[in-house]
Amino acid sequence: MVKLIRSKATPSDITEMLSALESYIKIAVDLKLGVLAGGGVMHADCERALLDAGSRQADVWGSDWYPQDKRVEFGSLINIRPKQNNRSMEVQDPALRRQIESVVRKLLEP
Repeated sequence: MVKLIRSKATPSDITEMLSALESYIKIAVDLKLGVLAGGGVMHADCERALLDAGSRQADVWGSDWYPQDKRVEFGSLINIRPKQNNRSMEVQDPALRRQIESVVRKLLEP
């Protein structure tokens, strides 16, 4: 189940998002709006939820949240963006990684 998270996620939100993959949550983060979509089995599903809610694709980046370790990983097919100087699945720009991690922690970390 993909959930749109605009404010601090509840324990129930986290449980629902974990239902797809159990140990981690695939997420897409809109850096401009400071929101994320999480859950499901593909980052593209999360990206679609954000785009349907009004996000711009250029502002949306994929990552994973591991709640047990409180860890963010920055790899996703939706991150391959030559026009934005990211030619890899991994987010290359350290400043961009910090922004993604900041939104993820603000919304998902207990």
